[in-house]
Amino acid sequence: MQRRTIVKWAALALPATAAWGAGGYPQKPVRLIVGFAPGGGADALTRIIAQGLSKQLGQQVIVDNRPGADGILSAQAVASAAPDGYTLLMGTNTAMVAAPTLRPNPPYDPFKAFTPISSAGQFSMFLVVPSDFPAKSVNELLAAVAARPGGYNSASSNSASELAMLQLLGEQRKVVNARYKGDMQAMTDLLGGQIHMMFTTGTLAPGFVKEGRIRALVTLQPQRSALLPEVPTASELGLGKLTITPWAGFFGPPGLPAAITDRLSTELQNTLARPEVREQLVQQGFEGYGMSPEKFAAFFRTQYDAFGATVRQHKLKFE
Repeated sequence: MQRRTIVKWAALALPATAAWGAGGYPQKPVRLIVGFAPGGGADALTRIIAQGLSKQLGQQVIVDNRPGADGILSAQAVASAAPDGYTLLMGTNTAMVAAPTLRPNPPYDPFKAFTPISSAGQFSMFLVVPSDFPAKSVNELLAAVAARPGGYNSASSNSASELAMLQLLGEQRKVVNARYKGDMQAMTDLLGGQIHMMFTTGTLAPGFVKEGRIRALVTLQPQRSALLPEVPTASELGLGKLTITPWAGFFGPPGLPAAITDRLSTELQNTLARPEVREQLVQQGFEGYGMSPEKFAAFFRTQYDAFGATVRQHKLKFE
């Protein structure tokens, strides 16, 4: 009799717990960790989305910048966090694909260490050079690099930009790459003449292009960007080898309850559909769109496999 009573009360308690997980959350501020320094593209869009998500959840969403180590520090902070929905990751190609793919000893298995919640969308990326650089087109840039092996350098602050540059230049064109913790630091050195070329986001490029301080030669977007409509796409220039898709999405710790995962996914999708959020993201050169946890997990797997295939095809190794 006593055992039957315990089982009965346990059965009654389960729906209440699930209901709390869906309806009682969140009861305190949510921390959103991003693996890039303040001022760059990832940081800017994270703050826009965080502000909108705060309105959706009715709780403050605090952006926590943890740059360095290819986003590994930020990812590990979330992977080891309590699965209660109060510590989330804004993950990109760098931490979620490049780090576990390219390192001899992967820091984590991204499919076991995280819970996919929703996509955030896709970055725009532009290949830019200083305004006084002699090349005015991609072909002229490639010719200049081929004529002076080792005479030029590039910058990158994430795996997508670095891999895109390697795809563009190929193995025969030698350019020394300098890695930065954020796009703003790299752009500062490009403007100062220490760096000759880089793939950068739509957050920084348009303003400097319009000021005449840099020149954009190509965009990785499938269509021309409204921010810089004069810049051709890779497909227009016949650069089919540029296949990198720079994306971002939201992840939680492993074991995040389904009720909280679904709640966050729904509110993130609603956030990205808010007109003021969409408008601000467009100004950052970012195409925002959300997905269900299931669709995002499938998207993530596809992107991971495609990235790995590209790395093997080009026999790339990052230090």
